[in-house]
Amino acid sequence: MGLRAGQGVWRRKPIEHIEETEGGSGPRLTRVLGLWQLTAIGVGGIIGAGIFTLAGTVANGKAGPAVLLSFLIAGVASAAAAFSYAEFAGLIPKAGSAYTYGYAVLGELAGWFIGWDLLLEYTAIVAVVAIGISGYFSFLLGEMGLHLPAWLLGAPGTGPGHRVDLFAAALCLLVAYLLTLGIKNAARFETIVVGLKVLVVLVVIGVGFFHVDTGNYHPFFPFGVGGAFTGAATVFFAVFGYDAMSTAAEESRDARRHMPKAIMYSLAISMVLYVLACLVLTGMQNYRDINPESGFSTAFKSVGLDRLADVIAVGAIIGILTVMFTFMLGVTRVFFSMSRDGLLPKWFAKTSVRHQVPTRVTWIVGVASAAIAGFLPIGEAAELTNIGILLAFVVVCISVIVLRYKRPELPRTFRTPGMPVVPAIGVVFSLWLITFLAWQTWVRFAVWFVIGLVVYFTYSYRRSELAGPDREGDGS
Repeated sequence: MGLRAGQGVWRRKPIEHIEETEGGSGPRLTRVLGLWQLTAIGVGGIIGAGIFTLAGTVANGKAGPAVLLSFLIAGVASAAAAFSYAEFAGLIPKAGSAYTYGYAVLGELAGWFIGWDLLLEYTAIVAVVAIGISGYFSFLLGEMGLHLPAWLLGAPGTGPGHRVDLFAAALCLLVAYLLTLGIKNAARFETIVVGLKVLVVLVVIGVGFFHVDTGNYHPFFPFGVGGAFTGAATVFFAVFGYDAMSTAAEESRDARRHMPKAIMYSLAISMVLYVLACLVLTGMQNYRDINPESGFSTAFKSVGLDRLADVIAVGAIIGILTVMFTFMLGVTRVFFSMSRDGLLPKWFAKTSVRHQVPTRVTWIVGVASAAIAGFLPIGEAAELTNIGILLAFVVVCISVIVLRYKRPELPRTFRTPGMPVVPAIGVVFSLWLITFLAWQTWVRFAVWFVIGLVVYFTYSYRRSELAGPDREGDGS
């Protein structure tokens, strides 16, 4: 089926054109990922800072022992969006995730802005995570008596003499390099590292269980019931990751069956580990004594398990590294899809002949994230994240409702339950969380939005594959 031109900024790419069986005119990605590799990528994106950092932060200052309810509330809200992603992943098994889904259902302009914002959001997440790992790395070096020159330890303004966070920048480039080796090799690495991370978490839960004092669970709501909901707004950003994983749909061997399962499996596995870890953490120490930055390491040291505390610190570095991998994979696939559709120059969509991955965009993202990680303090880098992902959730949840009623005949390997209530919950919760974002985030979003408008109307609108035979060139 050919592409339909016309309809201005509301033109939509026909579902039939982007189905798995459609050959396409542009470059394609190699289908090599199995169910458990996809699940590992999802778990890699979800479990990281949530267990090793946010659990302690929220328990100490927002929710107390009720932090486990914070994770459960956030998990339920995230699941509402996850069901919607799962339905789309089985219906449209192509790279791009929320960008592709929005393009197909709500039109080109909606798809463009979701994709445009995710380019910045995902890249910034990679940088923020790299900065976080760099902090753990510096701590471990100090524990071993090794000290790097001050000018290499952080971005300007983060400490005396700091000029660049060299380790964080190098880590971004390392992850980019791994992704250029081909998705099969990169996914194998991710699967191994995720396995190690889950093993560390299981050790933490298993050993920590024997040091739980149930008296630490009282009072369960030291900040009131509202504290659990406030905590949910914070930890929500630790319970997505499947959205970035879904961008790899075009590289799945059987995307229609495997992608929906991988999305649900990764969220379910992560939520079980989150809840158990929170029970152990708040049971080992009173919430007032939990270290907001390294909760588990401090908790194990408090009961005399210093060696295990060091192992946990190493596990935290490994665990958070997989988050970088998942989100860099996500941004490169969104970048690739937008370029292949003509909304960005097609030069970016060129794939490596040897490895069949978009090497050009991978290195561009690697360098961009390295620059952010190396020269921006973590607070400023973090301001570039969050709003785009929440808007992507809103778009996907609305789109799944619209498409279910407009095209009920389309073959779906997974159907979102409780239609339209479940996806509506995803919309409401995402919009509610947006209200918690700082004004600086809104300013950043407005600036990026205006830049996107300029790019779209000066380039993308005319170069789009849907612009018809009169479109200007191919953007290559």
